[in-house]
Amino acid sequence: MVNQRLVTAIARKEIRGLTSEKTIILAILLQLFIALFSSFLMVGLSAMYDPSVYGRITGIQYGVGFVGNDTILFDLFSRDPSFMPYRMDPGVALGALKERQLAAVVWPSEDPPDGEDPVVVTLYTISNDIQSTVIEVKIKDILLEYEEILRDIRKDRLDFRPVSVNPSRPVAQNTFYEFIYGLLIPMLLFMPAIISAGLVIDLITEEYQEQTLDTLRTTPATLEDIVCGKILACILIIPVQVALWLVLLTINGIQIASLIEILLHVVFASTALILIAATIAVYYRDRTKAQFIFSTAVIIVLLLILAFPSNPINLIVLLAVGVAPLYHWAVMAASLAGSAILVVIVKNMIRRVEYS
Repeated sequence: MVNQRLVTAIARKEIRGLTSEKTIILAILLQLFIALFSSFLMVGLSAMYDPSVYGRITGIQYGVGFVGNDTILFDLFSRDPSFMPYRMDPGVALGALKERQLAAVVWPSEDPPDGEDPVVVTLYTISNDIQSTVIEVKIKDILLEYEEILRDIRKDRLDFRPVSVNPSRPVAQNTFYEFIYGLLIPMLLFMPAIISAGLVIDLITEEYQEQTLDTLRTTPATLEDIVCGKILACILIIPVQVALWLVLLTINGIQIASLIEILLHVVFASTALILIAATIAVYYRDRTKAQFIFSTAVIIVLLLILAFPSNPINLIVLLAVGVAPLYHWAVMAASLAGSAILVVIVKNMIRRVEYS
């Protein structure tokens, strides 16, 4: 039976000592930076997630060198307000591109639109340049329109009727919100769990490696009290971080529904992860081995959990957008029950190590 007073005292001591854990502090500060400036970072991060968002950049007109006599493609570039095409010779166009006087060079083949051979379009841009990414995304839309025109011109050559695909309902895609709710929020909210799980391994194994455990056990605290105090300290910092991240995301204009339910899901799932880490740390009593085994176990457990559509990560996304099903309470109860089982496993492991 653990002594609650001693467990609480040890937890307070460990929380006060977190300021000396530079890795943990830097990780928390990094999360804080992301949460504070999430609305600013979203533009760049969402563009990495889906480069097509660059195509929505407007207000800039790019000069494009056009080689060849293809009037259809030239007219498409002329009608686009983002481009100013110039008919040029190949050598002059590529030289101007090298000197950055042009943003791109488009060189279609001489095959006529109604010919038998495929039309090949060669695109030259400046490599390793952010402007090139914007250009390529914008030109892609023009080339897709050009492709549709060529298909329409050459459709008489088909000797069969293509299958027509009509979706039952149009699906609007918004990559920006997919990135925020599908990736950023789960990553930001579950990062404290990973940090705390790694922290509890360090707190437990350092007592063995620094040979300070015997000194602690000269006090009335048992090994069970010491380990439970460290576990409690790592659990207590999770709701504080998660609540702070949720508040900062809300301040940044990211609307998150069901804040209380999200907080409970994250805390219970994080508690289970911390208990798994504590069990491994008590068994191996070596930081390197424990961290390696824990990392491997987390990957396996994560893959198993993600195989189910009702996993906590997916439910966090559904809760954030306000469309979570009612059975998320059952998943929360399962997480709580799993944590209770892990508590028993940790206690048994402590007793096994203590009396071995």
